[in-house]
Amino acid sequence: MYQSKRLQVFEKQVKNKFNIYNGIFLNLPYRQDSNIGILIPVLYQSCREGLESGKHPQEILDSFFSSFTGIGSEPEKIDLMFRIIQYVERQIVLFDSVEDAAFMELKSLGNYLLIKDFFNMVDNRKSWDRILEKLSGFSARIVLTAHPTQFYSPPVLDIIGTLRSLIMENRIDEIDMTLQQLGLTSLINSKKPTPLDEAKNIIYFLRNVYYNAVGELYGYIKEHAGSREFQNHNIVQLGFWPGGDRDGNPFVTAGITQQVADELRMSLFKCYYQDLKDLQLKLTFKDVEEPLNLLRDKLYNAMFNPDENLTLEEIIHPLLDVKEQLITRYHSLYLKELDYLIDKVMIFKTHFAALDIRQDNSIHRKTVAAILAKAGIISSDPDELQRGQLIELLLSGDIHADAADFNDPLIQDTIRNISRLKRIQEKNGEEGCNRYIISNAVDELSVLFVYGLFRWCGWSGQRLTFDIVPLFETMEGMKSAEATMQKLFSIPAYRDHIAQRGEKQTIMLGFSDGTKDGGYLMANWSIFKTKETLTSVCDQHNIKAIFFDGRGGPPARGGGKTHRFYAAQSDKIANHEIQLTIQGQTITSTYATHEKFIHNCEQLLTAGLANSISGKVHTISAEFRQLMEELAQLSFEKYSALKAHDKFIPYLEQKSTLRFYDKTNIGSRPGKRNVTKKLELTDLRAISFVGSWSQLKQNVPGYFGTGTAIQRLVDDGKLDALKRLYREVPFFKALVQNSMMSLSKTNFNLTSYMREEEEFKDFWQILHDEYALSVKMLLLISDSKELMEEEPVSRESIKMREQIALPLLVIQQYALQKISGSEDYREAYEKLVTRSLYGNINAGRNSA
Repeated sequence: MYQSKRLQVFEKQVKNKFNIYNGIFLNLPYRQDSNIGILIPVLYQSCREGLESGKHPQEILDSFFSSFTGIGSEPEKIDLMFRIIQYVERQIVLFDSVEDAAFMELKSLGNYLLIKDFFNMVDNRKSWDRILEKLSGFSARIVLTAHPTQFYSPPVLDIIGTLRSLIMENRIDEIDMTLQQLGLTSLINSKKPTPLDEAKNIIYFLRNVYYNAVGELYGYIKEHAGSREFQNHNIVQLGFWPGGDRDGNPFVTAGITQQVADELRMSLFKCYYQDLKDLQLKLTFKDVEEPLNLLRDKLYNAMFNPDENLTLEEIIHPLLDVKEQLITRYHSLYLKELDYLIDKVMIFKTHFAALDIRQDNSIHRKTVAAILAKAGIISSDPDELQRGQLIELLLSGDIHADAADFNDPLIQDTIRNISRLKRIQEKNGEEGCNRYIISNAVDELSVLFVYGLFRWCGWSGQRLTFDIVPLFETMEGMKSAEATMQKLFSIPAYRDHIAQRGEKQTIMLGFSDGTKDGGYLMANWSIFKTKETLTSVCDQHNIKAIFFDGRGGPPARGGGKTHRFYAAQSDKIANHEIQLTIQGQTITSTYATHEKFIHNCEQLLTAGLANSISGKVHTISAEFRQLMEELAQLSFEKYSALKAHDKFIPYLEQKSTLRFYDKTNIGSRPGKRNVTKKLELTDLRAISFVGSWSQLKQNVPGYFGTGTAIQRLVDDGKLDALKRLYREVPFFKALVQNSMMSLSKTNFNLTSYMREEEEFKDFWQILHDEYALSVKMLLLISDSKELMEEEPVSRESIKMREQIALPLLVIQQYALQKISGSEDYREAYEKLVTRSLYGNINAGRNSA
């Protein structure tokens, strides 16, 4: 019933309002000779009907040009397509604003477990003591990344925010003006952003949304804990990768990392300064004016000068002194407002968001080799040493590394960065930067290389105030994860390090590269099993396992419905904290507004805490585990055969937008990890890999192999068992529903012309057949009549976004066909493809 009501509200508040405001938008005169607003609905209809009837994009657009535009020259057609793209990009922005405006009403009708519901459950069960103990140690860490699928500039984000507010109040005249502003505001970057630019774009959200939203959420939890004392200021934490994530990004240097750390700290002080300024309008009492003025002056100096240091104690002590004065002398007047600021200071301290450092294991190995060669211990390769000798050198070798001793810029920067991390901790506090993540970790040396580098770069003989976090992101890495951690925990020096870090070991498991490596089902099942195994390993050594999930926007990169994912974890997986990355446009789609941020944080917290009070645990029986194993293996075989196909890489290179990702000004990172002439799948970033399939509307990484795997088991007489697996195992249901999302965004009609191309027709048919089979099989085991049947609002949102973006997709394929067929106007068509990427990315919100 509630889904039916929500769908009615969506129709009224989103679909109908968008159509109204879109009508206004399409009739605004941006150019004197422009009739784009009239042509776009006609073009959409031509595209939809043309694709459904089997026409090619080139046929569709050539017919459109001749029938509706009266233009015939190639330059005129190209110019018109560019202008259409500019309009459609802004239609997507408008739809974002309309949907955001309806969020609170749709939320009120949803079947969500919110914090207030959670506390009601606790009251009913009389289990406050137990749950407060859990609350006191639990946290959700949301780590913001700058992976290149997010590019709205702050001015555009401000326009979206303004539109959202105006639409909520139906202020037509001002909406008209703001739409005109949108039409004249550039949506793309004129040049590639630097890592510092990316950091500043994300800091926009920290200052304008998360600072107050986290404080409000904490205050709500604290207040509703009743008379019970609640002091877990880490219950919601923010992490930050821009400026610290140097994996494959040569533009992230030690200097950039320091600049970003300074920017985070100074931006936070601006927030504190404004809060203090507002508070002083109320705290006008004689004995509190002077300490508050003094603190305000210190904040003012520190928020503009990166060399000005201001410690947490210098901020918090004056506020606590003022609190004492309010209580003892001023009748506790405005005490609640002061407490609100004190809590925010205790949450964000002097760092705002914790800056993580990340680098690939191969770079650490290369750096260790250079340092050992410089010391005369090896000639070039660490493998010259016996493993025990190498480990001993890493743990206790008396070696000093100086960046000036090396010529390789990457080795120089690796040493320089580790050497300077102390400075960041001195200014931003230890929590401001205390995690070093190792991409592509494969064995214990992956971790010990970093441990050794810290020692050799100035940390020798001192307590290492960094968590070393292995990231097992490939199938090989996950297979070796158990042995890796067992070996590490058996090394006394490393075990002592874990003890100093609070008896916790953070382990990151990657979705993006896992899916690229093993396919959708195998990657997700392998991660699930690896978590269970590593939980057991940590338990054996009395260590808390903290899992950090690399969850991108789309299901193919670990995304989808995040709260559903965490609520589906088994009883064999450690549940001390939730940690996840938020990537790309998921930042704007899921956490961009005050209301959305609080709602989704609540969902994370309740997903992690619900089992603690309900007593319900998710166990997977031996029968169901065997089924999952069979499904994963069959799916893996199908996906592996696809990867091994001799047209797999050529198809991506020649028929997708893969080669155009580097030409966009979206992100600072190159599209590949290594600069090589020949494209290798291992070098290809998961974002461009998944994104290219998304632009093709084929979304292969989000389902491929699933249909074949299910069909094989159905043929073996296991349909009833598969239906029970779907109904009774939340983890499998979450996988199926996320895969349905990917399938809902798939449209093979767009590329049906490829079935006529001699080189790629067989490969295209393999993809199409698996898509059709996957749809059929998922509907079968879920007893559904259509994809996403249980999520009608999300389904309708996807449909509308796909409709809006359809002209862009057809233009993109038209341009790709032109590029492959002729040299004429090649440069213009390549620019057309590149430009079309932006709107398509934003329309998908999570890109697959």
